[in-house]
Formats: sequence, structure tokens, C-alpha cells
Amino acid sequence: MASSAQSGAGPTGDFRYPGNRLGLPESGQGSVAGWGRRLAALLADWLVAALIASAVVGKPIWAGGNDFNTAQLVIFFAMSAILVGLAGSTIGHRLLGLRVIRTKPGGEGYAAQVGLLGGALRTLLLCLFIPAVVFDKDHRGLHDLAAGTVVVRR
Repeated sequence: MASSAQSGAGPTGDFRYPGNRLGLPESGQGSVAGWGRRLAALLADWLVAALIASAVVGKPIWAGGNDFNTAQLVIFFAMSAILVGLAGSTIGHRLLGLRVIRTKPGGEGYAAQVGLLGGALRTLLLCLFIPAVVFDKDHRGLHDLAAGTVVVRR
């Protein structure tokens, strides 16, 4: 019995590495960001939101409470939506050398601004948590798919 031409081992023409199908490089600047950096950036943004919330509600971070938690979530949402929408990256993204770009070419291609609506949609779904942990081969969570974005290295 003869074996098939496709061995099944190795990448297919459709998917070779995260970002291949989007026309992004395999490594270096503009490549899809890894999970470690993305998680560290998210934690940095969450900490910044916690510090601001602590100042707003007048409680230390460790005190918690409904008012603190609500303030932290609202501040995280506003900060992330505005910064991603207008600057293309949050404070955590900047610290870790990441940026959010549009995947649908428009204006200046992939480097076009996400926009406030895209940033707000992406952040709203990120705040729901489940869309962020359901992702595709290109490391794009449901929040990125819905907003038409991808997180890449700066």
C-alpha cells in the first residue's frame, strides 16, 4: 500500500506560525505577541487601575470591597479602551513592548488606529474574561476577533 503525499507532519500551507495567515512576520517587530508578555501587560494594567481606584475610593488596595472592585473595573475599562483606541497600546503594553493593531487593512494598513469604538469593544469583551481565554491559532482571543485587532511586538 502506497503512502499519501501528505505525511501529516509539519506545517500546512495555511498555517505555519501565529500571524502567518494575517501576513505578519514570524519573529521580531510586528510579529504576534507571546502569551507571557500579554499576561504581564494585563497584570501591569490591572495594577495601575488598582492604584488609581485606591486613590479614588480612599482605601488601600488590600482592603478591597465592592466600591473598590467596581472602581477598579471601571477605571481599567476606561483606561484600556481610550489608550488602545487612540494610542494603540495600554501602559502595560508600552512597558512590555507591545501594541494593538487592526487586522483589516484600512488607511495605513495594519498600523491604522484601532479607534475608540474598536478599543471599547475589545476592552468590554476582555473585561468579561471568557472571550480572552478562547482564542485561535493566531493567538487572537474572541475580543480581538470581534474588534478586528491583534497584539504584536513593538
